[in-house]
Order: sequence, then structure tokens, then C-alpha cells
Amino acid sequence: MTARSITIERIEEKVRHNVRLTDEDALYLFGHPDLIAVGKLAALANGRRNGTKVFFNVNRHINHTNICVNRCTFCAFYRAADAAGAYCLDLDEVRVRALEAAGQGATEIHIVGGLHPDLPFDFYLEMLATVREAAPGLHIKAFTAVEIEYLSRLGGLSLRDTLEKLKEAGLGSLPGGGAEIFAPRVRQQLCPEKISGERWLAIMEEVHGCGLRSNATMLYGHIETHADRVDHMGRLRELQDRTGGFQVFIPLAYQKENNPLGHLKNPLSGGVDDLKTLAVARLYLDNFANIKAYWVMLGEKIAQTALCFGVNDLDGTVVEEKIGHDAGATSPQAMGRDDIVTLIRAAGRTPVERDTLYNELRTY
Repeated sequence: MTARSITIERIEEKVRHNVRLTDEDALYLFGHPDLIAVGKLAALANGRRNGTKVFFNVNRHINHTNICVNRCTFCAFYRAADAAGAYCLDLDEVRVRALEAAGQGATEIHIVGGLHPDLPFDFYLEMLATVREAAPGLHIKAFTAVEIEYLSRLGGLSLRDTLEKLKEAGLGSLPGGGAEIFAPRVRQQLCPEKISGERWLAIMEEVHGCGLRSNATMLYGHIETHADRVDHMGRLRELQDRTGGFQVFIPLAYQKENNPLGHLKNPLSGGVDDLKTLAVARLYLDNFANIKAYWVMLGEKIAQTALCFGVNDLDGTVVEEKIGHDAGATSPQAMGRDDIVTLIRAAGRTPVERDTLYNELRTY
């Protein structure tokens, strides 16, 4: 089928009959002027899969250090070791946060941080063990694929051996950060010192192969094109076909404050683009069970509206998120369980508290 022969009606026919969309279909949807029409199709696809359920969890973020050897141009979080605002939590501070999370009824600790030049591999094992000892009921979701590659080099171990040691120390699953955009042209401008998109995918395939589940992300709204987004999602879809190890896809809206790319004006960015990106993801990523609107970066109102555009997950209570807020996110640092439940109900959906692995804990 040529691009000219693609219509919203033909795509709707595919959606209704569970026919996989092509890259050309996804590009057409990104360019389609009727946001509501695209949203309705995404809502249809999501409703068939998830009904009215919208997931959230009670979690706590620990960004243990912002000191990093990489200097990604889009990142407002990283610091050189001697820069103002640089920090690194010690294990006692990590323990306090884990205890606080358990006391708040959390089921998950989410740990990501910079690639610290001086911390040894054993520190990361001890950090996991500290959280597990302080709060044994918490699931530990930690370390992006970028961090896993770095830890492998630190420990002088293969990827598989690195992951097995981390699992023994308490690692339960991985977040999806570090994916950014896979297209080499864009990645070279965004994060030239970071691992390639191909390496990110290879690491995640190894992660899934050793029995760990992970998330998948895409950073959008900076210097990429719609074609770059479709290429990115296509590579994720291919890997998911092979492993089935991704739990959720999370498009991350680029935050432009306090970083070298902040002066760029991307004509694609804005609330309409946020909603369309989530909707296209739901329609194109037919092998992903869940699509998340990360309220920390989108803001509460867009995230709530996204529940009518194919989204079935709002992340969680979060608490003390630093990476997005350092880049200018204006959302709260945390959202209470009752607030999330109210937000979901007001959108006409059914709030369901889940754990990290999407086991349903309570329906409200």
C-alpha cells in the first residue's frame, strides 16, 4: 500500500480487525490533522485490551547521584564531581529513603542515577542489598541499560554475569531509560557519549533472556522527526516480538530547561503532540500490554486527558523525582494515592493499584 492510499478509514479497519499497522500507517497517523479521530482509534484499541482499567502503583524514586561521566546535551540532571549541586547519597541515606517508602505503603523502589566515575561495582551491590534489608517487601526496579553497560565494565564482567550478580543482590526489574531516540543522526547530537541504540536493544534482549522484565521509553519533542519516532518504536516492537520482556512503553516528553538544547524550538512539541504520540504508540505497539502517560513530565492535566487517547497507566506516587524536575518539569514532586485515584475516576476510568510486575493489588 502506498502512502497516498492510506486513509484513516483503512487504518480503522485494520484496528477493528487486529491487523498490525505498518510504519507508513504510523507516519500517516502522526501527520493526520484530526487528533480526536486518532484518539478514538487508540481508545478503541486500549478498551479492547484493558477495558476501563487504569493502573498506578505506590512507588518511591531514589536518584542516588547526579555525578556522571556522560555529558548528554539534553540532560539538566548531570553534574561534574566538582560542580555546584553535585551529590552522591551514601548507603545510610539510601536506607532512610527505603524505610520511608515502606512506611508510606510503597511496593516499589525505582533507582536510577548518573555514571559516577569513582563508585566501585560493589557499591551498587551494597545499595541493592541495603534496600532489600531495610524494606524486604519492596520490589527494586533499578538501573537503565546505560547503567548496566557501565556496571559491566566496572566489574569486569559479562552482561549476563553482571545481571546475575545484581539479581542476587536484590534487583527485580529494570526501568526503560537511556533509550532516548535510536536514530544515529539524532543520538549523535543528543548523547554522543552514551551507548548506541543498537547496544541499548542488545542489553535489553540480554536482560529479558535472564528472566528480568523491563520498561521501554522514547524521549521525544527535541530534534527528532516523526520518522525517527516510528523507527524507534519499530525497533522496540521487533524486540518485543522476540522476547516479550517489555512491560510498558513510556513516551517521555522532552523538558527543555537548564540544558544546552533548551534554546531549540521544536514545532512538534506541545499538548496535542503529547496526546497524538501516546495514541499512535497504543495503535502501533500492538504487542505491548501497557502504554504509560508519565504525569511527572506531562503534567497532571495532559496525563489525565491521555486516558481518553489509549493510555492505561499513570505511573505512581513517585516521591522526590529529580531528573525531570531539574530540566524544568512543573508537576509536583509526588502525588498521593487518593489524588491519583481521584484523577483517574474523574476521567471516567477505573483506578487499579498494581505492583511493578502488573499484578493487580486493589481496584478502587
